[in-house]
Amino acid sequence: MHPVDIQITYDFICPWCWIGYRNLKTAIGRMSTEVAPAISYVPYELNPAMPLEGADRKAYRTAKFGSWARSQAMDVEVAMMGRRAGLDFNYDLITVTPNTRLAHQLMAFAQQTGGAAMVEALFDAIFAAYFSRGEHIGLIDVLVPLAVSAGFDAQAVQDHLSGTDGEAQVEVAQAKAQREGGRSVPTIRIGNAVIAGAQPPSIMGKALQAGVAEAI
Repeated sequence: MHPVDIQITYDFICPWCWIGYRNLKTAIGRMSTEVAPAISYVPYELNPAMPLEGADRKAYRTAKFGSWARSQAMDVEVAMMGRRAGLDFNYDLITVTPNTRLAHQLMAFAQQTGGAAMVEALFDAIFAAYFSRGEHIGLIDVLVPLAVSAGFDAQAVQDHLSGTDGEAQVEVAQAKAQREGGRSVPTIRIGNAVIAGAQPPSIMGKALQAGVAEAI
């Protein structure tokens, strides 16, 4: 197996980030005997000025896209693409568009303190909590149980999210992503290849093959 560095630039309110991630995991699974992925997760807040309590999703999306009907049509398209990737999007359960800063702080903490499997489980769990169950992932009381389900210590997570140390880490990581040319999510860097958007597993697979060739 050959190590391949993978960097995922994402935001937890971006459905295409979850779909792109799942497509990546599918591609990795198809090459499980060849690729030893080393995945890092880079935050990119789509709504950095979002109030900490979040915003009413219907009002927010109506203002953003001009009408609630247009927003719903977009949600239908996303849900269809999600099903193809094996994901459940239940937009009827989502009432709040959250501020994602705390979720990003949690991911930074996870990458510093947990193993790769724990970090991946948490990443997937936060997306599922929001898009499948409509949970408010901008709240500490929601994020702590998600972290515990991935194997992290509840008190350690509570203490980290209750403080301010993690904010600077998120800001530094976002600034670095922007300096490197990141302007949208998802952006997935596989070895030397940069993939924009939720590309299918076949595209991810070609990049992984190239990454393996680079590692040889």
